[in-house]
Amino acid sequence: MNRDVIITCAVTGAGETVGKHPAIPVTPEQIADAAIEAAQAGAAIAHIHVRDPATGKGSRNVALYRAVVERVRASDVDVVINLTAGMGGDLMIGADDPLDFADGTDLVGALERLAHVEELRPEICTLDCGTLNFGEGNAVYVSTPDMLRAGARRIRELGVKPELEIFDTGNLWFATKLVSEGLVEAPAMFQLCMGIPYGAPPDVALMQSMVAMLPPGSVWTGFGIGRMQFPMAAQAMLLGGHVRVGLEDNLYLDKGVFATNGQLVERAVEIVIALGGRVQTAAEARRTLGLQARP
Repeated sequence: MNRDVIITCAVTGAGETVGKHPAIPVTPEQIADAAIEAAQAGAAIAHIHVRDPATGKGSRNVALYRAVVERVRASDVDVVINLTAGMGGDLMIGADDPLDFADGTDLVGALERLAHVEELRPEICTLDCGTLNFGEGNAVYVSTPDMLRAGARRIRELGVKPELEIFDTGNLWFATKLVSEGLVEAPAMFQLCMGIPYGAPPDVALMQSMVAMLPPGSVWTGFGIGRMQFPMAAQAMLLGGHVRVGLEDNLYLDKGVFATNGQLVERAVEIVIALGGRVQTAAEARRTLGLQARP
């Protein structure tokens, strides 16, 4: 069991949640303010995507990331910035002709996915460790072994800590190879993503099995989506990990009650304390993760 818990808040994501919730953060100002709100509620880490302000859809626009990061860094709230580097892997297979890629395809190489990381040098960025059938239909997230090695190598050169996103057991198998090959420095940081169709289901026994596969000394966080957000948060802590919540993964505080990021973090804090733990500050999380604070 982990009694000194880092809480990450994933404040907006890139999913089709705009319109399903009255206050999904969309503009850079809203996303930055959501990260600040989460930190004030007890999150040590803010995991950040950006969205096109005109459409609400996920974006790779470096200027949008810059606006968010500058606003967070200019605030008087201390929070570790964790930028997604997963955008640019979306492949929409054509319904009639598989080679006629459909609208929504945004597929670029490993280094282009890191353009905002190159400029902004966050303390953490994600590395999505495998290709995945992403939900129903013909959507595929593409992240090949060669892409991952190139991305991991560049992230290490930039001095940014990669958070290895694990959507299934094969992702974890490959991520451990990145560590063994020296492309990711030990102790590595893993994120066990449970419940995203069709990756690893939000199952306690499966999470326990995945934890057993982690390299010795690894730091890890776990989360579930939707109604499994809080149950999996509790299980992650009990199994020795850290906790992630946020509107990227779950829109509700209780059945039928829309949440804010701050409320989700507050509920996570309550769970940690109820289980006999305490919540780490951003400064403590940096020491736990071996991070160097950015300006």
